[in-house]
Amino acid sequence: MDSEETGGGDTGRSPAAAAAAAVRRPQWSFLRVVVSFRRWWREMVVETVHQGEVIERRRKECALSSRYLFMTAMSAGIAILGLLLSSPAVVIGAMLLSPLMDPIMGLGFALAIGDYRWLRQSARSLAWGTAMAVGLCALIVFMSPLQDITPEIASRTRPSLFDLLVALFSALAGAYAMIRGREGTIVGVAIATALMPPLAVVGFGLATANWTVFWGALLLYITNFVTIALTVWAMARLYGFSVTLTERQSRWQNFVLGAVFVALVVPLGLSLRQIAWEAAAARQVRTELAENFGSAARLSQPEIEFDTDPMRVSAFVWTTSLQPDAEVRAEESLARALGTPVDVQLKQFLVRDEQSAEEAQLASAKAAEEEAARDRLDDLAARLAVAAGTSEDEVLLDRQRRRALVRAEPLPGAGLAAYAALEQRIAATEPEWRIELVPPVSDLPQVAFAGEEPDEPAREAIALAGWSAKRLGRPLVVSGPEAEAEAVRALLAEQGARVRLGDAGGALRLAWGDEAAR
Repeated sequence: MDSEETGGGDTGRSPAAAAAAAVRRPQWSFLRVVVSFRRWWREMVVETVHQGEVIERRRKECALSSRYLFMTAMSAGIAILGLLLSSPAVVIGAMLLSPLMDPIMGLGFALAIGDYRWLRQSARSLAWGTAMAVGLCALIVFMSPLQDITPEIASRTRPSLFDLLVALFSALAGAYAMIRGREGTIVGVAIATALMPPLAVVGFGLATANWTVFWGALLLYITNFVTIALTVWAMARLYGFSVTLTERQSRWQNFVLGAVFVALVVPLGLSLRQIAWEAAAARQVRTELAENFGSAARLSQPEIEFDTDPMRVSAFVWTTSLQPDAEVRAEESLARALGTPVDVQLKQFLVRDEQSAEEAQLASAKAAEEEAARDRLDDLAARLAVAAGTSEDEVLLDRQRRRALVRAEPLPGAGLAAYAALEQRIAATEPEWRIELVPPVSDLPQVAFAGEEPDEPAREAIALAGWSAKRLGRPLVVSGPEAEAEAVRALLAEQGARVRLGDAGGALRLAWGDEAAR
């Protein structure tokens, strides 16, 4: 008997049967790996999650409460002011509050377990919060003298597939944190998905009747909250939140949720395609204009208006030989390359040689930079004038020392804290400048000790008094119990305020000193 009949334990098998067995062995190995992984996931991951505790905690945080509405209003107010001032720091402050994240997370968990009562509760909270945020932002913009589209606003009017991916990955992190009890991650998720700023831009578009801004920002907001809710649903299902708690989950629900996700992907994909086309068109425009004038010429950054018909292109060219037909040739070539009519407007400047072209280009860039700096200073002066309730002529700008000073007029109902907040808000947008808003003389905050040392509210009041004294250049008088008065005097002196002790009797109090006593 030869080796083919006895070897490999396949005695009596035909070659076809042996080949089939060889194919089945890898398949069975793969299935064993899948079964082992599912068993490990169920025993080592799913069964370690306290589903009842997670659901109860999530359910409580989805309620429509006064705290939720208050935090939503504060977040909306901060967001719209940050957008109007084009201050990323202020906008991030609005994101940190993240009041809308709880009902959105609740939507995902409610879908996963089929609890439609909880689903209605979360949807109601989200609807009220959304409507209130849009209405408040629209009211603030309508009453504000600043209604220009800032870069912070413009960046939230053209959502793309990338925004959906950001929301997807952020929601994965947030859902994991909720399920595994690591809720500190939610702060990062709130910043990444940025739910409130798009809502604030929706309010801006509504107040200014700019429907392009309105619909673009609304699509971004819907993209974020739907992606978060569906991702949380998927994560909850993956972790075993299912019919073991309630028995209403169905394949029809899975199909509907998948269809919603696809419905979001399609318009966002089209938007991303448009953005990519515009980027390629901008490169094509620059290449075509440069080829028309040769390597010795220098070209400014072309300005392109994609929304006009025909598309408009304008640029400056420094060249050693003027070409009257350059615009016509560029229009014909770009129209063929881009498949759309193009209106090209070129300003040609004759120079002696290539070095002269480079010098002229640098001079033009420097002039444009200086003009941008002047515009920014004008904007700073306008914002300070609005905050101080005065005219722009009353704002003093020292460009060398980067110092801006304005003396505020008395505003009805505004105390020292309001003027300090206005100064801080503007200073956050101009970190390279020293902003000084001098408040009108008004009542100083009262300081109360809870024990031997001032508590946090007392320290904030002392800091406000010190700021007011430095801005007004007036001394302060601290009266009251000797130990407490001395502690307050020391804190004010650390801030650089001029301060002296007054009468030792009575309650602790702050007062303005005599300006002549210097």
